Parts: sequence; C-alpha cells; structure tokens
Amino acid sequence: MTTITLTKAEVETVTRPRSVERLIAGLPTSDGAGVKLTRVLTQELQRRLDPFLMLDAFGTDNPQDYIGGFPDHPHRGFETVTYMIAGRMRHRDSAGHEGLLQNGGVQWMTAGRGVIHSELPEQEGGRMEGFQLWLNLAAKDKMRAPWYRDIQSAEIPEFTTAESVKVRAIAGRSHGVDGAMQRDLTEPLYLDLEIPAGASFTQALPPSHNAFVYVYRGTLRIGETQVPVQRMAILNNDAGSDGVVLTGSADTRALLIAGKPLGEPIAQYGPFVMNTSDEIFQAVQDYRSGRFAAAA
Repeated sequence: MTTITLTKAEVETVTRPRSVERLIAGLPTSDGAGVKLTRVLTQELQRRLDPFLMLDAFGTDNPQDYIGGFPDHPHRGFETVTYMIAGRMRHRDSAGHEGLLQNGGVQWMTAGRGVIHSELPEQEGGRMEGFQLWLNLAAKDKMRAPWYRDIQSAEIPEFTTAESVKVRAIAGRSHGVDGAMQRDLTEPLYLDLEIPAGASFTQALPPSHNAFVYVYRGTLRIGETQVPVQRMAILNNDAGSDGVVLTGSADTRALLIAGKPLGEPIAQYGPFVMNTSDEIFQAVQDYRSGRFAAAA
C-alpha cells in the first residue's frame, strides 16, 4: 500500500483538546488454553467506555505463553476486533468462515446471534503480539447473522502527517482518510499511531464519544499528563472539547480508540453480552442445547 503524506493544511485542527480522566494499568491474566495476556479494559469499565466491552493486549517471545491458542469457544451479542502486530493465528468458525491473521492484519468478527470459533497459532516459535477489542452491538443487532472479515495489512489505509506521525486507520475516519472498517451506530475510531519523540498528533472527536489511548511502546503526553508504556489513558468527555492532542515524549506506538455510546443496558456472562439477564439465560441454554453449530 502507498502511504499518503499529509500537508499541514490537511491536519485536523483541535482547539479545545481533551484532558486525561485517569490512567489504568491492565490486569495480567490468561485465557483460552493458557494464553498469557493483559486485560486493559475490564468489565468494571464497560459503562464508562461504552460501546467498548474489553481490550486485551498480548505480547511474548515465549511460545509457551501462546502455543495453546484459543480452542473452540462461543460468542453472542457483540463484535471482536483482533489486531495482530506480529505472529500468525488461524481463525475457523461455525458459520463456515476461515482466515489467517498475520503481521499487521485485522480480523473483524460479528458474533451476532451466536458463533463458535477457534483462534490457533500457526507458529511454534517467534513473537506473538497484538490486541483484541470487544465492540458492543445495539440491542436490535444482537441476534443478527454472524459475519466475518479478514483485513490484510496492505488493506489498512495508512498516512503520514507533516510531523512524521505514521497512522494506520483500522476503523473510522482520520484527517480525511477512511479506515478499513465503518460502523454506523457505534462509529468506532481505531488508529494505530507511530509518534516520533517531540512530534504531536491531533484527532478531532465528538465530545460525546468515549475515548481512550493505550501506549504499547514508549511514552506520550496528553495535556499535562504523561502516559507511560502499558497504560491506558481514559479521556475526559470535556464539554466543548473538539478532540485530542498526543505528543510523543519518546518514540511511541499507541492505539487511539473512540466510539459513540449505545446507552443501553449491558448484561454479560463470560462470552455472552446481551441487554438483560433473561437474554443471557437464553444464550447459555441455546449454547448448551447445541443451537450454536460446532466449529469447523
């Protein structure tokens, strides 16, 4: 893919930038068949960061930390967005989808009314690094048919600002560039940023959208707040704000994620996210009764 270089005139202007509400350190945990990861966005933050339900970060050179992968498991009621920085992971699901997630690529899956899938590494050594984000579905869409898209690295639009900030636009719109994915109701913005030391990146954001930044290399500054590596900065929904300004304190890699809140009840039981307890009970019953087809 050819990377677009923006002129200063094309850079989004932010005159009332958001401040940082708080910094979050993720919780080390494991999932699947023993895959070690850090849960950055936990269940306690779902209301605050609606429409986002979870963000996991994983990264290791030790194959024992990832080799078991994620064998067959169910989902209902939301979307998963898996972004692979390094490594190879094979996806298969009960709706008949299959794809290889690899360096720089994204796997976007809508679980909808129910799907069973597996994500298993196709490597026995080397680095495995990436992120999985859970994006909620509106009540009217929770029982829609499952859907899946593999987005290879070359399909993700990239641009470079006049301050040499490199941007990969996974979802949403930034500086006039449409990301690889769009969603009408939740309007997710998902950017992977490479910010040189001393450079700044501006991004316009509607004041009502919830937004956060996760630093996975280096460190950056948002207003008066330093955000160190492996920390998530939740951005204030400041009245009258028009965006955010991120400045690299060192050479930095970070995710900027924002979206429009659904404002609906959230009921979660493990891999099922619905609006009521009754819907959760039904999801569990449907799964146990074999109404989710076995994965291929």
